[in-house]
Amino acid sequence: MKIKPILTGIVIAIVLLLIACAAPARPPSKAWVEVTCDDFYKNKHINQTLEVQAGETFTVNLCSNPTTGFQWSEEAQISAPAVVKQEDHKSISPESEPPPPPGTPGQEVWTFSALKQGSCEVYLEYSRPWEGGEEGEWTCTVTVVVK
Repeated sequence: MKIKPILTGIVIAIVLLLIACAAPARPPSKAWVEVTCDDFYKNKHINQTLEVQAGETFTVNLCSNPTTGFQWSEEAQISAPAVVKQEDHKSISPESEPPPPPGTPGQEVWTFSALKQGSCEVYLEYSRPWEGGEEGEWTCTVTVVVK
């Protein structure tokens, strides 16, 4: 009969589906550090700790207002580049309807990859880049622990 091969195929398909559901792929990390302008007004030098798994990505989101002449360092200073690698850096302007007035702060976002187990410090500095400009007005140091 032809029913037996069809039933066997259905059983195999169900077993494979159950195996696939039992071991779902690990979703990307939702790890991040976020520091608002209010946080920096209270404390100009922020230190935070973040734990992530090897292979995951994480972000550091910091308040920024380029109309003041200050800017964050493009590249983070990473104490152990074999443990953490910077993947991206971008500026995000505030969006609203109607558009926000000039001088409204936005955010800068850095994306990092946790390469292997270990720990390191990720350091970012908010300065005026010209000669004689203020340096390190705000700083953010993230101690990253990769498990």
